[in-house]
Amino acid sequence: MIREMTEVDFDSFWSTFSSVIEAQETYAFDPDMTRKQAYALWCQTPQKVYAYVENGAVLGSYYIKPNAMGPSKHICNCGYMVASEARGKGIAKLLCEHSQQTALELGYLAMQFNSVVSTNTVAVNLWQKLGFSIIGTIPKAYRHKRLGLIDSYIMYKWLSGSCE
Repeated sequence: MIREMTEVDFDSFWSTFSSVIEAQETYAFDPDMTRKQAYALWCQTPQKVYAYVENGAVLGSYYIKPNAMGPSKHICNCGYMVASEARGKGIAKLLCEHSQQTALELGYLAMQFNSVVSTNTVAVNLWQKLGFSIIGTIPKAYRHKRLGLIDSYIMYKWLSGSCE
């Protein structure tokens, strides 16, 4: 059900991607981004991109990439999106668990989310259940379409069993 995303998969995923960024509730992406720009951002810039596919439909996706370079390249960053009709079915949990395994396989030791919108309580709670901690709050970091300026969290999880 989870496989590397192809460009054809992204075409199927585009409606989910565009609705998420247009909502301006969870992602700090330009809501006017074109499909071509979105594909470059989501599929070409990251190290790897995966799709959750069920009955031929892409119901979710995540990317994984280094969070920084050089001495901090052992920490990765991921982004996740799930189609509105598939939310609440455990797909985000499966994607996050898959991303953690993928991170270890790629040699990462930790995972960091740089900007989890504080009002996205479903994601915050899920990430915490999966072992992530809020390690910082960025005041008024996100301009929510309905709520105005709200906080974002930096969330982190050490993935490796040893302190290398």
